Amino acid sequence: MIESKKMANKKMIDKQSWKPGNVLAPVPAVLVSCGGNKKWKQNLITIAWAGSICSNPPMLSISIRPERHSYDIISSTREFVVNVTTEKQLKAVDWCGMVSGRDVNKFKRTKLTPAKALKVDCPIVLECPVNIECRVRKIIKLGTHNMFLAEVIAVQVSSNLIDIRDKFRLDKSNLLAFGLGEYFKMGPRIGKFGFSVRKRK
Repeated sequence: MIESKKMANKKMIDKQSWKPGNVLAPVPAVLVSCGGNKKWKQNLITIAWAGSICSNPPMLSISIRPERHSYDIISSTREFVVNVTTEKQLKAVDWCGMVSGRDVNKFKRTKLTPAKALKVDCPIVLECPVNIECRVRKIIKLGTHNMFLAEVIAVQVSSNLIDIRDKFRLDKSNLLAFGLGEYFKMGPRIGKFGFSVRKRK
């Protein structure tokens, strides 16, 4: 009887067939900063296609269209900073994805603060709670976008989001996410890694 009820419930789950596309969502909406030397001025680009790819050494990837201004900068300097954004930076995040750094000074127009990084020449965004400094190891040519594989060489985290146990409070930071053309903010914590197999006390 129980099995038949389970089967009946599963039959009620309807599915539609969509054409192949980028529907993996939500993903982080980050500001990538680059430039900051004699050849290239400081610039910002909004990236939704960023992700972790390795833990040792720590590595991540970002994907950028070759025609974007930041693509030339990062290809030349081989470094960038992933600045994790919050709800407060929503308008700046959207705007930086709509205009080109060839034409405007994005730091100046968004009133975001470029601050010195620890190990790279390009700036961090001071207002962002997490700044991940990266050095490019490899560029993979794909299709509309090319992927920068990079090693994380330094990280800065805002002290006001660190609790007394030195834990970063993701649940208090209102981080931005992006999916299917819309922005979202991260909600409360609902679990901890490994909770499903942990023995009850």
